Amino acid sequence: MPLDRGLRLWDERPFLGNHKTIRGIIAAILTGIVAGLLLGFSWWEGLCTGLLSTLGDLLSSFIKRRSGCQSGCIVPGLDQIFEGAFPFLFLSARFSLSVSKVVILVIIFCVFAYIGSWFFKKLLSERPHNHYPRKNSPLIRFREIKSCQIPYSYLDRILNFENAIYYHFLMKNTFKLLGIYNQGIHNALQLRMNYFELPLYKLPSSFENYTILFLADLHLDGLDGITECIQKLVQPLKVDLCILGGDYRMKTYGSYQKMLLRMGKLADTIQSKDGIYAVLGNHDCIEMIPELEKRGISVLLNESEPIKRINSRIWIAGIDDPHYYQCHDLDQAFSDVPDGEFCIFVSHSPEVYQEAAARGANLYLCGHTHAGQIQIPHIGPVFTHSKSPRRFCYGQWKYRDMIGYTSSGAGVSGVPVRFCTTGEVVHITLKNGLITQAKD
Repeated sequence: MPLDRGLRLWDERPFLGNHKTIRGIIAAILTGIVAGLLLGFSWWEGLCTGLLSTLGDLLSSFIKRRSGCQSGCIVPGLDQIFEGAFPFLFLSARFSLSVSKVVILVIIFCVFAYIGSWFFKKLLSERPHNHYPRKNSPLIRFREIKSCQIPYSYLDRILNFENAIYYHFLMKNTFKLLGIYNQGIHNALQLRMNYFELPLYKLPSSFENYTILFLADLHLDGLDGITECIQKLVQPLKVDLCILGGDYRMKTYGSYQKMLLRMGKLADTIQSKDGIYAVLGNHDCIEMIPELEKRGISVLLNESEPIKRINSRIWIAGIDDPHYYQCHDLDQAFSDVPDGEFCIFVSHSPEVYQEAAARGANLYLCGHTHAGQIQIPHIGPVFTHSKSPRRFCYGQWKYRDMIGYTSSGAGVSGVPVRFCTTGEVVHITLKNGLITQAKD
């Protein structure tokens, strides 16, 4: 909520503007307290520093509004001078700082505050281009930049240090010390073909025995030989439709050119009458879409497409990643799907099962969990990396009138090993049938 509640003064301009919010003021003052304690100040010294810095920022906004500057615009110097000067003047009295030291500290503060504000506005707050399909969110933009748009490997590792430490140092070396790392790689390459039929309520009769090849969590560049294993299983198949469930790259950062090369080879192997549809996962970049579409793969980014047979049709609705980027928009994805028509909903993760059921999805296809990838016998997955209940971790499940299937995935993520799980290529045959009501 704007701090000024939309108040306008004699000049008909906002008192402060919409960018100065109550939440922002509280956060700034709390930051002052915490930073002060970390620097050895008392809590009230941190409080005064945060409060004075906030008052300086508000004064700058007041002057900018009176000068006709739009809310959110950057004015070098004016944006930083009061925000830095007020707290440093207070600190100079508390710690007997000379005038020259205060001036130097204010100058240093202004330089770094300007760089920070420029970074936030130009890189995180503005749309990267006119056709950018996602909502404009600083958090989403930051995740895109660190995962997809930094070409320097060292910076990649710094911004994604948790993956480098957890997967590539801790887990990988643990398996090597236990002497089971190579066995885990061998397990990961033992893919299986999973055939099954799904009886589905409201399936049009012209789609009886309709076949779907479902491939989730390919991670094609993560393990040499995985692409060839998938190709070997896929090559003999002739299906009506192929659906890719996201996560085509192994890492969550860095180059994806190797993946695209292998994806092209795999796409050439797939024989699908109604084409190949795909959604993005948390390892994927939005920049991949044009490259995937060059390879004959239609990416559904919160949108739907009809599949027609004789005088009837079914719909394929796919959403953007709901797990990491959280750019899913089910209202947009279902906007073209008429009420009551049969719909196959595709999401990288099972986490939006309630929203999908509420919008009338008949079949929910997803992956992401890898069935845990590493399971403990008689206990189950160590991690599912999903906020959904564990009963949605792998296999067929049911929620209300919606049938779901979570694939164990074809590839591997993090560390290229599997224990007590098996990668799979899924072949689904749709059947017309009734399902019983399930508890939420």
